[in-house]
Amino acid sequence: MSSNINNSKPAMYIKNRDNLYRLIISQLFYDGHSTIASSLSTQVNADPPCSPSDRLMNVVTKGLQHETDRQKESEQALNLNPIQQLLIGPGIDLEFETNVFCTAPEPSLYETVYVTSHKGPCRAGAFSPDGQIIATGSSDASIKILDVERMLAKSHDFGSTDNQEGQGHPVIRTLYDHLEEVTCLEFHPTKPILASGSRDCHVKLFDYSKTSVKKACKTINDVEPITCISFHPGGDYMVMGTNSPIIRFYDVNTVQCYVCSVPSHQHTGPITSLKYEPGAKYFASSSRDGSIKLWDGISNKCVNTFEKAHDGSEVCSVTFTRNGKYILSSGKDSVVKLWELSTSRCLIAYTGAGTTGKQVHRTQALFNHTEEYVMYPDEVSTTLCAWNSRNASRQQLLSLGHNGPIRSIVHSPNSATFLTCSDDFRARFWYRKHLIGA
Repeated sequence: MSSNINNSKPAMYIKNRDNLYRLIISQLFYDGHSTIASSLSTQVNADPPCSPSDRLMNVVTKGLQHETDRQKESEQALNLNPIQQLLIGPGIDLEFETNVFCTAPEPSLYETVYVTSHKGPCRAGAFSPDGQIIATGSSDASIKILDVERMLAKSHDFGSTDNQEGQGHPVIRTLYDHLEEVTCLEFHPTKPILASGSRDCHVKLFDYSKTSVKKACKTINDVEPITCISFHPGGDYMVMGTNSPIIRFYDVNTVQCYVCSVPSHQHTGPITSLKYEPGAKYFASSSRDGSIKLWDGISNKCVNTFEKAHDGSEVCSVTFTRNGKYILSSGKDSVVKLWELSTSRCLIAYTGAGTTGKQVHRTQALFNHTEEYVMYPDEVSTTLCAWNSRNASRQQLLSLGHNGPIRSIVHSPNSATFLTCSDDFRARFWYRKHLIGA
């Protein structure tokens, strides 16, 4: 594992850690927990021996008085408006949190309120940044755009697979401009533009604000099948992954392509996932080669590599937390991991999925809208596994009702809704319909 974003003075970092452990040992002796203190002292090779002291308690008391200001600064850096802060909170931040009680509904409590069908396996899904529109893509080469409010209004017609577009119908657009399977979808961060990647080696940009649109307003051509795309948060640039190990960086306006000037920085296998950090400082990539890479958002150069991130298994997905401090990844080992960028460490492993059989297809791990839960579909059982994101405690399973593997799962950025896309040709829209005790 290599890293250029670790603390600039690693020796000082280690020294501070040693001081911290000595303070803990001294506090334990001071509070009368001699056995625990002696055991910890042996584990960390405390030399010279620590004497009893109440200093840690005093330091913590004073630190907590100032921590609130630091946390407010961290939340303000997310650029959330007051309504967003109220609805979804600041998200996960293990630097400040110890005991946090979940306010969002547990994923097992969601219900299917709408089903839409394609003429082939459904392989891609996406939510718009405001959570009001979703898109689904299929191996039949079509894309559907659906209105969330209309789906909720139609919830009493659960199970409907009527594909007619019309007044009040959830399917507001059906787009036909690809020749082969649609593999990935992403909405533009600020404009009514939907980007789609396909096995036909094209990325198409659709202006879905125009009711008569069936074809793309712009096409980006490549020589390899497209596997993943991610818009720069500003909207003028896009990173693209293909069956080639080389990541493409595109100017969306000029369609000019750039690649990293250092060949050794690239992956050695096809790209499986790409995601920009919300502040655009970095973007992350994962590959069939088993590694995760962190890239500088300006220079387009690799600044950190997590080799064998999932013990050598193919890495299927990567996504950032809203504060940009952590990456959530999933692999074909059916394990989900939370990585801390400042230390290049895996802080939490979410385990227990994949117990009914080996994972064959690529799928994603994701957070719910408040980042209180981690969600991951089990391929063989077609159930949704969920964990408390902070302590990795397993939640109840949710049967996803599909008759085939879940190939794409995406959660709304601001509400208790998510979308599952499956090889059974269907996409299911899930919603937390009833409050607890209602």
